[in-house]
Amino acid sequence: MALSEQIVDEIRIHSRKMVRELGFTGRGFAGTDLSPSSVHALLEIEKGDVAARDIGDALHMDKSSVSRMLRKLIDAGWVYEDSGEKDHRVKRLSLTSAGKTQVGQINHFARQQVQTAIERLTPEQRHIVSNGLRLYGEALAQTHTPAAISIQSGYRPGVMARITELHALFYARTAGFGQAFESVVAGGLAEFGYRLGNPKNAIWTAIQDGQIIGSIAIDGEDMGSGKAHLRWFIVNVSARGSGVGKQLLDTALAFVDAQSFTETHLWTFSGLEAARHLYESRSFSLAEERPGSQWGSKVLEQRFVRPAKPEGR
Repeated sequence: MALSEQIVDEIRIHSRKMVRELGFTGRGFAGTDLSPSSVHALLEIEKGDVAARDIGDALHMDKSSVSRMLRKLIDAGWVYEDSGEKDHRVKRLSLTSAGKTQVGQINHFARQQVQTAIERLTPEQRHIVSNGLRLYGEALAQTHTPAAISIQSGYRPGVMARITELHALFYARTAGFGQAFESVVAGGLAEFGYRLGNPKNAIWTAIQDGQIIGSIAIDGEDMGSGKAHLRWFIVNVSARGSGVGKQLLDTALAFVDAQSFTETHLWTFSGLEAARHLYESRSFSLAEERPGSQWGSKVLEQRFVRPAKPEGR
């Protein structure tokens, strides 16, 4: 059944009124001089066993914004960081004594605010409000759940343009590459597209909400001598950390092993540490380094090689 515009607009009006009455639009939120995000961060940390990443997930904030906010809370003496017992690389967040006092004041203020309002309602109305808010909150949370990512093989309309765009945007930001780089990527993909009929060649894309967010290809022809060339491996920034890069690489390497290539080669640039770690975890090793400037800025090009997978493994 289609939703009426009237009910949608009514919910929007009521939501705006709640935001204003609860103090989200002004200063002095929850009886403090903190921003709403800082107040919510303190309430999340109160639960215990929380890391910065958890705060970002809960508040739908990017990593840099969370880092700046937490630094202010730490400097104010309300929060402290400590190495986790299971993973010392992950800092766990806790409230200091002053932080617990501040959160206690926040909770007292909020309870009084809610109590003053719902005292004006009948017991039945209070349950209606509680259940309605719960259902609405759960429905809103579902809109933030990322759509599933699927790995698909072969050509699809727009694949060449989208992979070119992903490369151009990423390397313009990280390495200062411009038109020359984008043209080479586009030209290489166009030429490779004509050779996808060869069973030694393959391309895969990661799809989310109908959009290409990553890609990888194996060119089994251009290097000759039974060598596989891993090309156009890219993951959009929005999908970093989702594991899709590992999925793409493992899919491509499974194809390489099935085709019995003697080696797999790839070219990349120095400084992409996360990518290098992923390559090395899949048995690639650095075979060659050389400076290059043909892309518009100076970089240290690197060639990684993975030997054929031993039989029986």
